[in-house]
Amino acid sequence: MSKPEAEHRDLDLDLRTLRIVRALTETGSISGAARSLGLSQPAVSQHIQRSESRLGMQIIVRSGRSIALSEAGAKLSDISGDILATVDSCLAQLRGLADLRAGNIALSGFSSASSTIVPPVLTALRRIAPGLTVTYTEAEPGDALAGIADGTIDLAVVCNYPLDPLDPVLLASHRIKTIDQFVDPIYGIFPRDHPLASEDVVELADMEDDEWIAGCPRCRAHVVHASRAVGFEPRVTMETDNFSAVLSLVASGLGVSALPKLAIASAVVPRGVAIKRINPSESRTISLAFSEDATAIPAVRAVLSAFTSMDASRWRLTESSGRSSLFLRNRDRLDGHRV
Repeated sequence: MSKPEAEHRDLDLDLRTLRIVRALTETGSISGAARSLGLSQPAVSQHIQRSESRLGMQIIVRSGRSIALSEAGAKLSDISGDILATVDSCLAQLRGLADLRAGNIALSGFSSASSTIVPPVLTALRRIAPGLTVTYTEAEPGDALAGIADGTIDLAVVCNYPLDPLDPVLLASHRIKTIDQFVDPIYGIFPRDHPLASEDVVELADMEDDEWIAGCPRCRAHVVHASRAVGFEPRVTMETDNFSAVLSLVASGLGVSALPKLAIASAVVPRGVAIKRINPSESRTISLAFSEDATAIPAVRAVLSAFTSMDASRWRLTESSGRSSLFLRNRDRLDGHRV
């Protein structure tokens, strides 16, 4: 008569056991494992004993004050690395989802971005991260960068004029990172009865004798540097931060101007205005600015993804070649937060 088969034991294994075995492998002692895991030495010893009881086999072999992994312990150690890496990656993604459901982000942008590129980005964020609370304030680049530096702003839409050596974005602290997003072309603004208004492309040098209306201090700085580059000093007789006012002043025949496309798109263009390309062509760069460690925050990564995924062709903006320099290389690792 044959003997009945031995009853199979239902083995039980938990993640803490794997973490302890891994720590034992790395430190070589129970006390070392306890320190690396932030546990007490008795807690580690007791957990090993309970695990050995559940498994029905030894995990460690004690010899005096030293220990070594048993054959079973060695097998657990061999598999622990891959299993724990997979589990930790999953937990990190779950934490990211939790942060997006309850996170907060402080965003700022310059004036002409507020009525153009910012609204569709905020709409996209509401769709992909409905629990994310976003506060938005309008701020010129210098103020926005100061807010990032003191921690009151997480991320800012900024613009810079490459010809201006004092541009605040170009002079930003090395601890503030920027991603160049779009190229915003600058157009010449003329009264419709201006002699140059019939040209397809206006030579900047041909505007030497005109009176200029500057859109803001930074626009004025750009006009000055661009004009000097072609050999003349512009006569800026009027200046206003209100782009609609600039267009109205030009329409009234009081001077010429040069404005970025987003500034024109954010205002109502009067019938008495002609908008022309100028040569040499000029542009400003629209960028995203944030502190160097901000990409560790899931909510910030979600905002970055929303911006880098948006289509700005409706405003005739083109993508900057700098987009791939910092952020887009790693966009596939954004935990799936896409627009």
